[in-house]
Amino acid sequence: MSAATTVNGTGRNGRRGRKEPSPWTSRAVVHAMLGIAALYSVLPLVWLVTSSTKSLGEFSTTSAFEFADWNLPANLRALFSEADGVFLAWTRNSVLYAGVGAVLGALICTACGYAVAKLEFPGRRTLFAVTLTGVLVPTTALALPLYLMASELRLVDTFWAVFLPLLTNPFGVYLARVYAEAAVPDEALEAARIDGSGELRTFFRVALPMMRPGFVTIILFQFVQIWNNFFLPLVMLTDPRLFPLSLGLYQWSTRVSQFPQYNPLVITGSLLAVFPIIVAFLVLQRQWRSGLTAGSVK
Repeated sequence: MSAATTVNGTGRNGRRGRKEPSPWTSRAVVHAMLGIAALYSVLPLVWLVTSSTKSLGEFSTTSAFEFADWNLPANLRALFSEADGVFLAWTRNSVLYAGVGAVLGALICTACGYAVAKLEFPGRRTLFAVTLTGVLVPTTALALPLYLMASELRLVDTFWAVFLPLLTNPFGVYLARVYAEAAVPDEALEAARIDGSGELRTFFRVALPMMRPGFVTIILFQFVQIWNNFFLPLVMLTDPRLFPLSLGLYQWSTRVSQFPQYNPLVITGSLLAVFPIIVAFLVLQRQWRSGLTAGSVK
C-alpha cells in the first residue's frame, strides 16, 4: 500500500512539477510571428515591383502597393539611357567588386582560418585574438585610415581603392577557423603529408573540399556585404564611372527633390539591384546543401 501510495504520489507530484508550455511557444504563435517577419522583409520588395511599373505622375495618383499602367519598359529604357548608360557601368563595377571580391576574399579568409586552426606557428593564438578584435571594429571607423593609405599609394579614385580593402574580412576568418576545426580531421592532413603533399597542396586538395559549406557561406556573406557597400566607395571615389550601384543610385536619389524625373529611375534601378543577391543566394544554396550532405552516406 505504501508502495502504491508512493507511486501514485510520485505520479501526482510529477504531473504537478511538470511545467506547462508557454502560449508564446505554441506552433500557431510561432508561425504567426514568422509570417509577420516574412511580410516585413517582403513588403519593401513588393513596393519596388509595383512602383517600378508607374510613370512619374502615377506616384501621386495611386497607392503604394497598387499596380498602375505598365510603364516598366519605358522606365527601363530611361534607366539604361540616362547619362550615356552610366547605370550599366555601375552594374559592371558592382559585379567586379562583389563577384570577384567575394571569391578572392572568401579564399583568403578560408586559408587564414585553416592556418590558424590546423597549423602550428608562434603567435597563433595572439593572431586569432587580434582577428577577433577586428570583428568588433566598425567598418566606418576604418574608412579614414584606408583613405590615407590609398592616398599615399596614389590609389584614390581608382578601382583598386575600393577592391583591395574588401578582400579581407575578420568575421570570415573567424568562421573559417571554426569550420576548419570541426570539419577537417587531423588524420586526413597527416595522411596527406605522409604521402608527400606540401602544405599548399594539402589545403587545396584535402582541406578546402571538406570546408566547402563554410567556404560557400563566407562567399555569400562577402558578396552581400560588398554588393551593399556604400561608405567606402563614397570616401574613395569621385569618378561616376567607377561608382557601384549603391553609390550611384544614392547620387540620383539626392536629385529627386529638384529633378522628380529621377524618382522612377531610382526605384527601377533599386529593383534591378536586388536580383543579383537573390540569384547568388539561390545558386550558392545548392552548393551549400550538397556540401553538407556529401559525407552523410560514408
